[in-house]
Amino acid sequence: MFIEPHITGGKRGWIEVICGSMFSGKTEELIRRMKRAQIANLKTAIFKPAIDNRYDEINVVSHDENAILSQPVNHSQNIFLLAENMDVIGIDEAQFFDNGIVNVCEKLALGGTRVIIAGLDMDYLAQPFGPVPQLLAVADYITKLHAICVHCGNIASVSYRKTTQSAQIVIGELDIYEPRCRVCYEKGDLI
Repeated sequence: MFIEPHITGGKRGWIEVICGSMFSGKTEELIRRMKRAQIANLKTAIFKPAIDNRYDEINVVSHDENAILSQPVNHSQNIFLLAENMDVIGIDEAQFFDNGIVNVCEKLALGGTRVIIAGLDMDYLAQPFGPVPQLLAVADYITKLHAICVHCGNIASVSYRKTTQSAQIVIGELDIYEPRCRVCYEKGDLI
């Protein structure tokens, strides 16, 4: 179902994408930007995929345990339906959403909403992850964050999976994943 966006005359929206590996601070940055919007008394809403319940069923929570109230959703179209009349929308864990998230973000931005979306740009195989590459292509602003490689201390851009599970989506934390630089990622289990 395509809903024709309403293009506003004075209010301009845009799309901001925060990407990087696990443990790079993506959610922390999303929360920071959303809290600043709330301080400015803007109407805000934040959404996360319902399948991500690592830290909390409802709140978006960073690895540093900072939290912000959110609305878990099962499908990207739910965001569009729930985001009516908001000035700023935050979306966490973009890689877990269906490809419709790109259209949702574009329609919201055309309607005058600032959309801030965070997600992994690569999966554990160092391949583009879900709809994030398309979001990067349509974004007005991109912030790429890096973690620190747990083996050599260089910047880490890849999330290394420490298990033999082969499904693309395996929800986990430091028990399953660790941030690695390119070189340490390629060494695999030899480290």
